[in-house]
Amino acid sequence: MRSAELDEFVERVNERTDIYSVVSRYVTLTQRSGRYWGRCPFHNEKTASFSVSPEKGLFYCFGCGAGGNAFKFLSLIENITYFEAVKLQAQRLGIDLPEKKSSPEEERRRREEKSLFKINEFAQDFYHECLIKTARGEIGRKYLAARGITEETIETFKLGYAADDWENLLSNLTRRGFSPEQIEKVGLIAGRKNSSGFYDRFRGRIMIPINDVFGHAVGFGGRILKSEDDNIPKYLNTPETEIFNKRNLLFGLDKSNRIIGSTGVAIVVEGYMDAISLFSAGIKNVVATLGTAFTPEHAKLILKYARKIIFCYDSDEAGQRATLRALPIVQAAGANVFVIKVPEGKDPDEFVRKNGKAAFDELIKNAASLVDYRMNYVLARADISTIRGKVTAFREILPVIAGIKNPSVRNEYKKKIASALALDEQLVDDEWKKFSSNANAEKQSPVKKIKSLSTDELLIKEAQESILRMAWHDEETLDYIKFHLPREIFTETQREILSRLEEYRKQGKRLTQISAADEFSEEVNAELSRILIDGADDPRGNDKELELFYDSVDILRRAVLQKKYETLLAEADEYIPSDEETYKEKVRESLKVRNEINKLKISN
Repeated sequence: MRSAELDEFVERVNERTDIYSVVSRYVTLTQRSGRYWGRCPFHNEKTASFSVSPEKGLFYCFGCGAGGNAFKFLSLIENITYFEAVKLQAQRLGIDLPEKKSSPEEERRRREEKSLFKINEFAQDFYHECLIKTARGEIGRKYLAARGITEETIETFKLGYAADDWENLLSNLTRRGFSPEQIEKVGLIAGRKNSSGFYDRFRGRIMIPINDVFGHAVGFGGRILKSEDDNIPKYLNTPETEIFNKRNLLFGLDKSNRIIGSTGVAIVVEGYMDAISLFSAGIKNVVATLGTAFTPEHAKLILKYARKIIFCYDSDEAGQRATLRALPIVQAAGANVFVIKVPEGKDPDEFVRKNGKAAFDELIKNAASLVDYRMNYVLARADISTIRGKVTAFREILPVIAGIKNPSVRNEYKKKIASALALDEQLVDDEWKKFSSNANAEKQSPVKKIKSLSTDELLIKEAQESILRMAWHDEETLDYIKFHLPREIFTETQREILSRLEEYRKQGKRLTQISAADEFSEEVNAELSRILIDGADDPRGNDKELELFYDSVDILRRAVLQKKYETLLAEADEYIPSDEETYKEKVRESLKVRNEINKLKISN
């Protein structure tokens, strides 16, 4: 629950925060027309549509719709929570965080999380010592040496070995004071099925600690060394725990994030042994997924450090399908996407061990663009002996072409595909237009939506926003708005803003940008930012803005009445010729509404 002390702290940080200084650390800004403009860091664009207003303390991108205050910008760009963004900015400004009294439950959770990290840390050291210092670790040392893993890499990743014993780790950790129940919570042991007690989950395996981006050991991966049982998996991960979620983790990111940031490129592989082999060979801007599909959360993690992402999954069919599933996710996140197809069906680990770093660097240099990779994949499997097969193949390639922003590049690919499929260019162009038409109908950028509106729709949209701006600055107008306009005339997002303004007013408080950014969804915050960034700093007392407000109310009233008028006429038509009296009554009602419309005079 928020406290007055915490609110005062956030307000203090906000007062000392200049949004221009915050944003310009990440985005090159140029002043134009009283605002600052730059290329949006949240999506890939060539024309600057990202706007910052220092006077209003807001940013808004007219391309992707992201918007909010300085803290919202930091939360998006750093992939952290809103309050973490406040704390980050406070740290940069040298403002101390107020002491917070935690509830007993919060204290319990904090202690438990700390103990889980500590258990994993002890387990990591235990496995590592077993690998590098014991006779039983000799099998692990030989295995790693055969795979070209150097002692330096073993130390960097704290690789270890789990002896083939049932209670080796369990005994060690219980001697250190941890209970079996605590150790089970981090997934290092499991309960016996047919008797009481526990046993080590990892046995006879090379152990790979899996860290979060801060370097905390949150889980482990284990690679079996020898087994006569085909049912035992080659690789075994820690199960999902309170601190281990594969969807939110990328192996090796804690080691490679600085190099990824400095080079601007991240290489994504499928498994941790691929990542370790590449790292050991000197290719250090590499991360790996953990036996799960690539997720939007993974994309966000990487895009904090680099915009260019190169996928290098296994060259078998499963690896290529996994690549194809990942590509749209990364493209949608705004990354520049490329794909390495390792030759001769090898995986990255095998290739770099056999051919060395220079050969892999050459693969990186020749990585295929997302479109080329998709095109080659589809063409290799398409039946292009019939027109139907050719068109089907083209339709499979179309979605990635649609992601190309540059029209000339897009046209070149259309010609290239037409040539590859031996299709008439006019047919390709027709299919492209159909696809584009459907895609634009489903999802347009905010700018395109505005351009496609009719004059009346544009008037209504501008009127809605003018009313919202005035309501934000002057809560006394809320009663006037409520009396004259039904809430349905506003969009769902706008209704949420008005409702929250009314709630705050009833409580004798004002809704501020800080509380709005904290309480509203990203969508509502972005809408609010766009509305506020486009209008006057404070419309109260401004005759022109007041006139615009009253005109805007009349515009929406006219829209409501016009709809009612048309509905009454349509109802009247239903009674022709069956019920003349009802018909006349409906017409009389419609004329009354028409008169009300005519009384509304909108200023020019």
